[in-house]
Parts: sequence; C-alpha cells; structure tokens
Amino acid sequence: MIGLGSLFSIPAVQAESISNIESERTVIQEKIAEAQKLIKELNAEQEKLKKQIEQVEEAIKENNAKITKTKEQIKKTQAEVDALKKSIAALEERIANREEVLKERALSFQESGGDVNYVEVLFGATDFSDFVGRVQAVATMAQADRAILAEQEADKAELEEKKKAVEEKLSNLKSMQVELEGMQVQIESQKKQSERAIKKLEAKETATKQLQESLENEDDNLEAQINSILEERRQEAKRKAEEEETLRKAAEEAQQSTQASTSNNSSSTPSANDKSDSSDTSKSTETKSSDESKTTEPKAAAPKPSSANTGSAITAGYKYIGNSTYKFGGGRTASDIANGLFDCSAFVSWAYGQAGVSLPAHTDALAASGTKVSASQMQPGDLVFFDTYKRNGHVGIYVGGGKFIGSQSSTGVAIANMSSGYWAQKFNGYVVRVN
Repeated sequence: MIGLGSLFSIPAVQAESISNIESERTVIQEKIAEAQKLIKELNAEQEKLKKQIEQVEEAIKENNAKITKTKEQIKKTQAEVDALKKSIAALEERIANREEVLKERALSFQESGGDVNYVEVLFGATDFSDFVGRVQAVATMAQADRAILAEQEADKAELEEKKKAVEEKLSNLKSMQVELEGMQVQIESQKKQSERAIKKLEAKETATKQLQESLENEDDNLEAQINSILEERRQEAKRKAEEEETLRKAAEEAQQSTQASTSNNSSSTPSANDKSDSSDTSKSTETKSSDESKTTEPKAAAPKPSSANTGSAITAGYKYIGNSTYKFGGGRTASDIANGLFDCSAFVSWAYGQAGVSLPAHTDALAASGTKVSASQMQPGDLVFFDTYKRNGHVGIYVGGGKFIGSQSSTGVAIANMSSGYWAQKFNGYVVRVN
C-alpha cells in the first residue's frame, strides 16, 4: 500500500510540471503575439520601403532622360557656337581686307598730291571708329571709298551682334552644364538612398524570419514536452489501474482463505478498498495577445505664421512628411503631386498654391518673388535659400525655431534644422518674404 501511495503521488508531480510548462508556454505565446505584431508592422514598413524604392527608381529613370536631353541641347548649342565663331572669323577677315584697301587708297591719294596726309590719318587713329571718322572727314574721298566704309560699318555691327549672340549662347551652355551637374548629384544621392533602403529591407526581413522561427521552435518544443508528459500520464494511469485490480483480487482471495481456515474464531481481516481519486487536472491556458498601444509624442507646433496664407503654406506639406520622394524636376504634374514627387522649388510653389498664392517653380525666380529681408528678421512663411550645387540652389519655407520645411534629396518632404549641421553651413542668409 505504501508503494501504491507513491504511485498515486506521481500524477500530482506531473500535473505540477505541466502547469509550469504551460505557464512558460503562455509567456512564449505572448512573445509570439508580440512578434506577430512586430512582423505586421515590419511588413507595413517593408511595403512602404518598396514603394519608396519604386519611386526613387522612377525618379532616377526620368532624371536620366533629362540628362540625355540636356546633353543633346548642350551639343546643339556648342554646334551653334562653333558656327558663330566661324562666321565671326569670316567677318573679321573681311574687315581686315577692307582696312588694307583703305590704306592703299589713302597712300595713293597722298602720292597724287592730296592736301591731307593720309599716313597721319591712318597712324593717328586710336581705334577703328576713330579711323573711320578720320577717313570720312576727307571730303575728297571717292564714292567707292564711301561704299567700302558703309560695308565696313555694317560688318562691324554684324560682328558685334554675333559676338553678343555667342556670349549669350555660351552663358546658356554654362547654365545647362550647371543644371546637368545638379541632376547628376541628385541621381547619385537617390541611388545611395535606394541602396540604403534595400539593405534596410533585407536586414529587417532576415531579423523578422529569425525571430519568428525561434519563437515558433520554442513553442513547438514546449508543446512536445506537454504531449510527452500527457502520454506518460496515460501510461502511468493504465499501469496504476492494472495494479489496483491485482491488489483488489489478492485482497478478496486472502479474505476468503481466512474465513475458510478459522471455524471457531471469527477472525476478520479487514480489507480496505482504498479508493484514490486522482483527478487529472490540466490547466487550460488561454493565449492572450495584448496590443500595446504606441504613444507618439505630438509634433512640436511651429511658431504662429505672420499671416493666414503663410500658415496654410507651412501646414500644406505636413501630409507628405515621411511619405514622399525627392525628384529633380518633379512636382509639376498632377501625377507627381499625387505620389509625393517634388524637387525643392516645386514643393514651395505647390505649398503656397494651396494657400492661394501663385509662385514660380524655380529657385532663381523664387529668389526674386518677394521682398528680401535680413536673416535676423525671419518669420514663419519666409523663403530661405541655401548654396548647394550653385548659389541659391536649394529653397525651403521657414517654420520658426531655426527650422524649415522643404523637399530634400535625402528625405523627400521633411522639416530640417538650419541652425546647426549641414543646412547651417549651406544657409547663405538670403531670405525672401512673399508679398
């Protein structure tokens, strides 16, 4: 019976083990629930990263098309410049030839006894205009000479005009080259941004899979332990029932034998049918997954703008913060705006457009679109300019507190600090207040 009692104590120990394992499993399942929530958040972030990568790749594709077009324009402009230079060389040659003719005519007139010393006329002139004036002062010059002078003046005017055209085209060529360099810088930045996003995506996918696999393996191990204990309990219960039956039969036989051998003395051998109720109680665990509510700190409110229009312009772009991509030349079509694709000047123009104020979409034009004020008098809504790949190459809207909102190549639409760091170094003090 003592041995039987020890057998009865085993299920209680096993129940305690199962309870402990189930408690441990409950903790693991809560972690799995948290991991599943994290996985869901990571999947959402991964989708967002994929969309950003697609937008960046589309922006790079369109920027490459712009570069190709700009190179063609540069090539065409260079050809025009070369043609003008040839034309200028021809004009200069004609002018030089006429000068020789005029010199010969002047010398001939002097040798024929003219009253005016043409050598002094020629060598006394300070420049070509003075030379022409001196020659025209000679009243005895032939009509043919007058025609030569008229042609000379016409060629000189054409020469000046073509030189001016060359200078203008060269200036345009230089401007296009600056724009091309700017586009190339933006493309390199966007490529790096795309590569970083891809690496981040891959790292998070790997970490997510490892976390999920680890938790699931741990939960499977605990479940296997519980199943093993339950199987042991079933086998133990079967063995206990067989032993109880054997003991019961042995007790009955012993009682019958005692009653048969003692006729005079009533000797009773008590047989106790020990009943032991063993209740196999398994605690059922309910897996609870609690979604922790994330508390996000509210964004610090920008200082009150100087007018309703500037306030609307500042707040118009908030919906694109963290949900946009920088695109050189972007923000000028409904499709770009719908997908949050802006460059800096187009974003400023669009933001003020939401406030009912029409502004151009180019940094040079924006720099002349209002009243220039000193940096010490900046107010929310003022346009602030930065020297990036050229003078006033980047523009944003001041929001107060040493910060501005704009479309940056590395972040898309974002609020950036211009009091320190990169933007403080690039800020040139040029501030425009929109009229």
